[in-house]
Amino acid sequence: MAKVEDKVRVNGQIRARQVRVIGADGAQLGVITSEEALRLAQQRELDLVEVAPAANPPVCRIMDYGKFRYTQKKKAQESRKKGGPAGVKEVKVGSGTSVHDVDFKVGHIRKFLGEGHRVKVSVFFRGRAITHPELGRAMLEKIAGKLADVATVEQSARLEGRSMSMMLVAK
Repeated sequence: MAKVEDKVRVNGQIRARQVRVIGADGAQLGVITSEEALRLAQQRELDLVEVAPAANPPVCRIMDYGKFRYTQKKKAQESRKKGGPAGVKEVKVGSGTSVHDVDFKVGHIRKFLGEGHRVKVSVFFRGRAITHPELGRAMLEKIAGKLADVATVEQSARLEGRSMSMMLVAK
């Protein structure tokens, strides 16, 4: 993503001979030379910022450029934040995990779902525990039951190598 500073010409960077100027209050000041517009901006201790370089003549606005950059940066951060979840979070649980530890993991899953993430819950089997996949399935069903108020099962439990996993999404 290109930075805002790279796209916008300010003060002496403006190369057009004549520009259409908009004052700090939003009033049109008309088409004047860029030198005159720059002088007007300096009198008001503000910057001359080219806001529409493709227009004929280019449109410039008299404003505080530092404040403009700050607000643009905040808008970009906000749009990234609202852009959607980062993806899938995975929570791993052992096949012999205690009830308290499972409840602790359920709290983490609730937090991830609240943030809008999809959550992959994996039960991994150590040693001979793989011979009892029904224990892993029961644990995943128990976790899904505890999260029934906030989540739905997008993908039911399935065995993948030495782990069994399911996918949860927020309701």
